[in-house]
Amino acid sequence: MKITNIETYIVDGGWRPWIFVKVETDDGVTGYGECSDGRNPNGVVGAIRDLTPLLIGRDPRAYEMLFWDMIRGSRQSPGGIAAKAIAGIELALVDIKAKALDISVVELFGGPTRNDIRVYWSHCGSSRANYYELIGVPPLRSMDDIAALGCEVVDKGFSALKTNIVIPGDPASVYFSGFGQGPGSTDGNVSTELLNHIEILISTFREAIGPNVGLNLDLNFNFKPEACMRIAKVLEPYDLLWLEIDMYDHEAIRQIKDSTSTKICTGENLYYMREYIPYFETRAADVFMVDVPWNGFAQSKKIGDLAEVYQFNVAPHNYYSHLATYISASLCAVLPNVRIMEVDIDDVPWKDDLTTHTPEIVDGYMKIPTRPGWGTELNEEAVKAHLWDDKRGDW
Repeated sequence: MKITNIETYIVDGGWRPWIFVKVETDDGVTGYGECSDGRNPNGVVGAIRDLTPLLIGRDPRAYEMLFWDMIRGSRQSPGGIAAKAIAGIELALVDIKAKALDISVVELFGGPTRNDIRVYWSHCGSSRANYYELIGVPPLRSMDDIAALGCEVVDKGFSALKTNIVIPGDPASVYFSGFGQGPGSTDGNVSTELLNHIEILISTFREAIGPNVGLNLDLNFNFKPEACMRIAKVLEPYDLLWLEIDMYDHEAIRQIKDSTSTKICTGENLYYMREYIPYFETRAADVFMVDVPWNGFAQSKKIGDLAEVYQFNVAPHNYYSHLATYISASLCAVLPNVRIMEVDIDDVPWKDDLTTHTPEIVDGYMKIPTRPGWGTELNEEAVKAHLWDDKRGDW
């Protein structure tokens, strides 16, 4: 079996693009991967194009060897865009190997450790703040609307949700200074006004969902450690499942963790075992995110296994299409140390059309994939009907 062609699709996800990779072979087996990057899609696709000559004519089933060839082919650009490009290709190669054997990726990696995985409703309120009309849901004008959303989460059978710093209003907005909001927004501070708003937001959600539903707040890259510590302290009474923080300094994360009883989650921005080791060794957080579309499947499995050695649970970072959800669920199926899995519920109306199968979620649990490969494939006709046009979404 030889690789004959590699194609990429940047697909319209409404307020962000999804990046899909298609790898074709001379045996007629096609594999699909996803490596979505909401802010640099053309960079990732360009890196895939640069890596393609290393792969054409090679046996796709040797995905570990091809991974290391791609690593060496991008040696002077480690992580980031190059890692995402490698991951998208590797995921398609793993899909091919499993399909060639007529088994699921779950079976390829040792068989299931579970039959289903608990999922949480991610970006709960964040997507509605700016895109409620596109999604086809009510706007968020007030804290009463936040409370109604919390009740909706429970009514739909979910036992956990994650939100960002949503600011209801007309129009509503989401605080995202860590991803760029112009002059005066780079300092990573939290004002007293914003701190009070965060507490009101989380207390409103907690009252609506009750004490037994998991509640997460994602701070992303918005704040420095001092601000994170103030936020974590204020939120202690609300018993968060976790407070999620992105930071490139394991000692800073550990400083935040030591300052509070609020549980801390981090790691979605890290690549490969090498970058996780300092965080694991210093026990910098309570739960660790792993992004499979950015690390690839085999590397994510290694990260998860290493986390088990250190007695940590992992949680896939997954705010992408249904293909990525099947990929992330496959990882959950082959690890013994999973906390919970992320999935976006509010989304564009054509999301279901992009794949041949959609996740089966019942009472807040997703069934583990059992069909060959990832358990779903791209519907290329629908994909080509919804290509991204370089517009930029922004929360």
